[in-house]
Amino acid sequence: MKRLIVTGDDFGASLPVNEAIERAHRQGILNTASLMVGAPAAADAVARAGALPGLGVGLHLVLVCGRPLSPPEDIPDLIGADGAFATRLVRAGFSFFFRPAVRRQLAAEIRAQFERFHATGLDLDHVNAHNHMHMHPTILGLILRIGADYGLRAVRMPHEPFLASWRATGEGLARRWANDVLLRPLIRAHRRRLARAGVVCNDYVFGMNDNGCMDRRRLLAFLDHLPDGVTEIFCHPATAPWPEMEPAARHYRVADELAALTDTAVAAAIGRLGIRPVGFREITQ
Repeated sequence: MKRLIVTGDDFGASLPVNEAIERAHRQGILNTASLMVGAPAAADAVARAGALPGLGVGLHLVLVCGRPLSPPEDIPDLIGADGAFATRLVRAGFSFFFRPAVRRQLAAEIRAQFERFHATGLDLDHVNAHNHMHMHPTILGLILRIGADYGLRAVRMPHEPFLASWRATGEGLARRWANDVLLRPLIRAHRRRLARAGVVCNDYVFGMNDNGCMDRRRLLAFLDHLPDGVTEIFCHPATAPWPEMEPAARHYRVADELAALTDTAVAAAIGRLGIRPVGFREITQ
């Protein structure tokens, strides 16, 4: 059986993102969103989510390329002089792994974000992290340990299957191969950790290799090549760009992604292909 979760990431990043996620849920195929609890428009996102009972909302942890919830004096090794998290991901990853003081500060910040999500009153649908940092072994371990106190049930597994991804797009052969084959040992290890913790995950994703350009053509092609099991398609829709966009995201075709999510041909393809829309909450039952 082919089951599909469609997620909008960066919920709360800005009003244009929030507007797009609400529209894509009300008028399109999006059924899940990942909330950045410390982002500028997080309160607006929470208010919108409260009026959308069918929208599964999870926690999108921000530990790089963003700003923390914790006071600067509590996490001095996680932030720079500007008070923001690191943007050099590999360097940050080594620091997370090798420095005990950094791990303690990470634990404090992760707990603060779980606590902020809990305070919204929303049901915790799933957890993932900005820039897929939840795949870092140290961070995943902290998520599992701390998340157990907050009802953690599901985590995104960013495994994009090479053959299906390549056949759907015909683009980026080397990148798609590397993002599947080279990550498989880490993904297998993480699946075992999640299973031991009683936490579920999706089988596959699409969006890893096409970040910011999940347009109508790609969505239709991915649906045509959807594998059996639970697949998550994640997108970054917005009604328009906004001034505070991360530099790495300024090439994103946010309006095209919103148009694809609300396209009637895309919705019709899901029915025609016998794909069952689900949320993380359904695969945890």
